[in-house]
Amino acid sequence: MLTVPVINSSRHPLPEYQTAHAAGLDLRADLAAGPVTLGPLERTLVPTGLSIALPVGYEAQVRPRSGLALKHGIGIVNSPGTIDADYRGEIRVLLVNLSNEPFTVQDGERIAQLVVARHETIVWQPAEALTETARGAGGYGSTGK
Repeated sequence: MLTVPVINSSRHPLPEYQTAHAAGLDLRADLAAGPVTLGPLERTLVPTGLSIALPVGYEAQVRPRSGLALKHGIGIVNSPGTIDADYRGEIRVLLVNLSNEPFTVQDGERIAQLVVARHETIVWQPAEALTETARGAGGYGSTGK
């Protein structure tokens, strides 16, 4: 278990895992000025009122909620959005409405998931060739339907 310092300036509880084995915590909209309506193909940056301090070697990924995507066509433009260990600002979610109907985001509504993961820092090793594999350079459907 990883302990992460958090500042919660919203009126909502801290994000929670909805089930015992969930990977993501649900982020809530912090809309003190009132609901925000997204028209078809419109996007907006939705505040959460949360700021975190991740340890070096970790990132937080902001991902869409599957229910909002299926039922309302709501996604995240830069999915997954990455929060780096040195970022200390408010977490905001770049929502997009991919449906043909307006969608209203309510204060306190669960709008995204936050997944915290370890990552590696690499050092490039210039090479003239790469090791061979059965797949090789095949991509974009090269392994079948």
